[in-house]
Amino acid sequence: MKHRISTVAMAMAVAIGTGGLAQAQDLPGTGKTIHMAQPTWDTEWFQAQVYRKLLQQLGYTVDQPVALDNPAFYQAVAQGDVDFWASSWFPLHNTYLPEIEGKASRVGMMAQGGALQGYLIDKKTAEEHNIKYIEDLKDPELAKLFDIDGDGKADLVACPPGWGCEITITYQMDAYGLNDTVSQIQASYSASMADAISRYEAGQPILFYTWTPNWTVGELKPGEDVIWLQVHEAKLPEDQQDMAPFISVAGVTGCPDDPCVMGWPANDIQVVANDAFLAANPAAAKLLEEVAIPLPAIFEQNARMNAGESRPDDLERHADEWIAANPELVDGWIQAALAAGQG
Repeated sequence: MKHRISTVAMAMAVAIGTGGLAQAQDLPGTGKTIHMAQPTWDTEWFQAQVYRKLLQQLGYTVDQPVALDNPAFYQAVAQGDVDFWASSWFPLHNTYLPEIEGKASRVGMMAQGGALQGYLIDKKTAEEHNIKYIEDLKDPELAKLFDIDGDGKADLVACPPGWGCEITITYQMDAYGLNDTVSQIQASYSASMADAISRYEAGQPILFYTWTPNWTVGELKPGEDVIWLQVHEAKLPEDQQDMAPFISVAGVTGCPDDPCVMGWPANDIQVVANDAFLAANPAAAKLLEEVAIPLPAIFEQNARMNAGESRPDDLERHADEWIAANPELVDGWIQAALAAGQG
């Protein structure tokens, strides 16, 4: 098998010319430092490392990402305290757009329409009690099936405070009339889901919120272990109401009906970056515009992480391995970024 020369290697070789070490000065990021963020949920830390490694190929010094909750990130990127992250979910994060208007922008499309969200229960309980809709849990007897702490209410593994999904879940629990029969578990999501998996393995009913890409759908497979709950009608926060026509998603594995009326619109995952940073760094801006990481690669990495490869050096290794395994895709992004940097 022939070894391909990466775009960066070719650019550096051309830059050497008669100038010896001059190639370092010809990379657009030389002498510049990027401060990036990543979310507090770990299912997007691999993607952050891919972006970090690619920007390093352009010559930038890139700090390790700082983990921020949504409100803290949008404030920080608007103020220029961080330059970007690759983990904005739209329309879920529409509520933050007024805060960044004129200060930061959405860039590229890390995963278009690839982020599904919703509520799930174990398949056994769903079939035994004919539960297909989240509104079914208004019935106290059905809700009691998912009671963990003995208060008679269903316990829903939900989102910690500060996550975008927390806002929507809280809104929907009220809008669907579920506050009297359903309680939210808002502790660490990973720990709460680990507990839910243990209860499932012990044969107990479980109720949880999740999203894709996420390791949970690898551990609890929709259609085999769990099913997606549907809604009878859309009930979304005000800043998402124009997305109501898009809560019906075709071809969802593990949904009782097709299309699946999930109650949540499919989300796009995008970069949000500080405007001044984008203007000052056309090569970085072009790279952020170009990169799109395939969902299967994210699912695969999340499974490895959940199996124990979750240390920071593991995440860096996963990113290095994925980049090395996809030279044509990556070199196209780097070439476009280098061309933008020369303009």
